[in-house]
Amino acid sequence: MRVAVVGAGVSGLTATKCCMDEGLEPTCFEQSQDIGGLWRYTEHIEPGRPSLYASVISNSSKELSAFSDFPYPEDFPVFLPHAKLLDYLRRYANHFGIMEHIKLGTTVVSIRKRPDFATTGQWDVVTEADGKHTSYVFDAVMVCTGNFPEPTIPLHSFPGIKRFKGQYFHSRQYKRPDVFKGKRVLVVGMGNSGVDIAVEASHVATKVTVSTRRGAWVLGRVFEHGYPWDVVFNTRLMSLIRNNLPGPLARALINYSVNKRFNHENYGLQPEKSCLVREPVLNDDLPSYILTGRITIKPGVKEFKDNSVVFHDCPEEEPIDIVVFCTGYDASFPFLEEKIVKVENKHACLYKYVFPTHLQKPTLAVLGLIRPLGGIMPVIEMQARWAARVFKGLCQLPPQSVMEKEVNEKKKNQVKWFGLSFDEVLKTEWLAYLDMLASFIGAKPSVPRLLFRDPRLAFTIFFGPCTPYQYRLEGPGRWEGAQQAILTQWDRILKPTKTRVPASTSSPYPSLLIVMGFLLLLAALYFGFP
Repeated sequence: MRVAVVGAGVSGLTATKCCMDEGLEPTCFEQSQDIGGLWRYTEHIEPGRPSLYASVISNSSKELSAFSDFPYPEDFPVFLPHAKLLDYLRRYANHFGIMEHIKLGTTVVSIRKRPDFATTGQWDVVTEADGKHTSYVFDAVMVCTGNFPEPTIPLHSFPGIKRFKGQYFHSRQYKRPDVFKGKRVLVVGMGNSGVDIAVEASHVATKVTVSTRRGAWVLGRVFEHGYPWDVVFNTRLMSLIRNNLPGPLARALINYSVNKRFNHENYGLQPEKSCLVREPVLNDDLPSYILTGRITIKPGVKEFKDNSVVFHDCPEEEPIDIVVFCTGYDASFPFLEEKIVKVENKHACLYKYVFPTHLQKPTLAVLGLIRPLGGIMPVIEMQARWAARVFKGLCQLPPQSVMEKEVNEKKKNQVKWFGLSFDEVLKTEWLAYLDMLASFIGAKPSVPRLLFRDPRLAFTIFFGPCTPYQYRLEGPGRWEGAQQAILTQWDRILKPTKTRVPASTSSPYPSLLIVMGFLLLLAALYFGFP
């Protein structure tokens, strides 16, 4: 079975490898001259390709960002600069022989259903390389172009921007802070990129202001007891607690947790509706920079004037020289017919965030179009593992009506729960989503079975961070090194930080929490926890 993979970034590399694992024949098309996608930093901006700023660092820690059968080298830092992450992707590609399946410098021009698609599920794929078009026939397609292809600047939402005499640009164009030297800078939007850029600008700018309509929860990469945030947050114990508490109590717990480091209201950061779950901003510097006056937080922009801006609920004008719009991206699939993957308000309607619901044959999958509250790489890998088995006929999708109903219900529920606009329903619960896809392919770990067979491993899986190696303990794609990778995960987490003294395995969980978690585990076993 021949599979076309579009893109050789994180998604495309693991998609190609997962196809190889299932005995499929992948061909990966990459329009640029190298692999890495988003994580391959260049000083110039390439059309149709994501762009990073020079100082970018991963938001998820290395142990929870690894592919499930390929741990990071233990001496890599816990959070990864783009160069280290690209190095890891190159090692992954070379280790598994992925490069021989990649065609670099090849743009996918179009993907169309063949006339006999209803019976064969096949696709006509046209590519371009060196000005020459080539046509192929593939049995299946994996779209791996990510969710950062087309930057969005909704200028119609900012009255007066056309008369503004200063400079403005989208965050995609930002590379280094030199452009802000001696300037008064306004950053519009408070996602991770916006806060990173504001922090960097404050080192050289005369003044930095961040405008946010809704506010945001701000977490540090350095979390409780100095451990990485996701190592503490994304555990089976914590997920069990979060997902089984009554709604008001769960939201109160979240409010308490995020305000424990500092009171967001005192810093002008409290989300507009604090009872709702929001995607957190990860930055260790912002609170101290607000305290020292290097960054000022303001409400949404009301209008721009020639050399200034007016904010809602703030009568005075604020002089500015440069505006950086950190206003997100649009999902875009220019090589597909619009009816194949329907995009509305930046959102593609996909079953489990992967499969179009209306195709007669499930032979097209979209990977990486999701924003989990955790590392994206294990999620994409799990999507690819599932998609490859669907293509092969080893996993079945529900009827079209069932899939469409679920997609519509999920939109409603997530808008209600997260308080998000329609274009933001890509956010989802990281561990629950991984477990769901793993259960589809028979790779979800069973804590009860492990408890009787290997208690130490079971406790590490339940109380410790949910590292991706858990999904290689059993089922298809089982990896012999998974158990050892799990039992040594703390060594790899701590070694880069313990450079003055020998690293020793440790746990971030106080004994009381372990006791409570053990009681929860017993209760879960009693009530049939899988």
